[in-house]
Amino acid sequence: MYTIALIPARYASTRFPGKLMQKLGDKSVILHTYQATLNTGLFKQVVVVTDSQEIFREIVSHGGEARMSLKEHLCGSDRIAEAALYYPQADVIVNVQGDEPFTSAGSLKALLGAFEDPGSLPPDVASLMSPINDPEELNNPNVVKVVTDRQGFALLFSRSPIPYSRDPEEYKAKAFRHIGIYAFRREALLRFASIPPGPLELSEKLENMRFLENNMKVKMIEVPSYAKGIDVPEDLEKARKMIGS
Repeated sequence: MYTIALIPARYASTRFPGKLMQKLGDKSVILHTYQATLNTGLFKQVVVVTDSQEIFREIVSHGGEARMSLKEHLCGSDRIAEAALYYPQADVIVNVQGDEPFTSAGSLKALLGAFEDPGSLPPDVASLMSPINDPEELNNPNVVKVVTDRQGFALLFSRSPIPYSRDPEEYKAKAFRHIGIYAFRREALLRFASIPPGPLELSEKLENMRFLENNMKVKMIEVPSYAKGIDVPEDLEKARKMIGS
């Protein structure tokens, strides 16, 4: 497979504006993410796709590859779909979130494995999930949850605590956190971007609901854990402590 990583990088984050240009050690968050993705060695190309001249300069001034978005986009996957038109050779396109400075090869390799099973048709989209063991995470609307069928395909994403345990003493199903990294077949990504957001996506403010509302198959890959991204200022402070800066 010819696989590329496109990193959507919007400057005006709702919860933490300008977070991608915040310093984490001696580098910005977005530069950490770009270099970590590149260093996995899994991709033919790694490109930051941004609406910000500041982020664009940050990447290219350090020898990286970046592309300016031509228009406004509702979500990161819409942004990378615009850029995907410039990479017709790509079979699989991975959307690595710009606020994931601790991106690692292991999880991304597992994600790409969803497209390499010779015994089955490749899914439209693959994504990651990890078990939730902390009740606070389960009830936190900033932690997106996912439930799957028995073949590992997503049935529902939500900010609400799913699955709900009506009688946890009798039976308690495992809960999983959705990790917002996606791998798309190229055709699926372009189809996704051609479909307007539906009521579930608009209600939950979750782009992954667009897949389910339009019968796109999302294969979920379980990983033991995943380093938390930078969603709010408190996450940045925790990340700084992790690297001792």
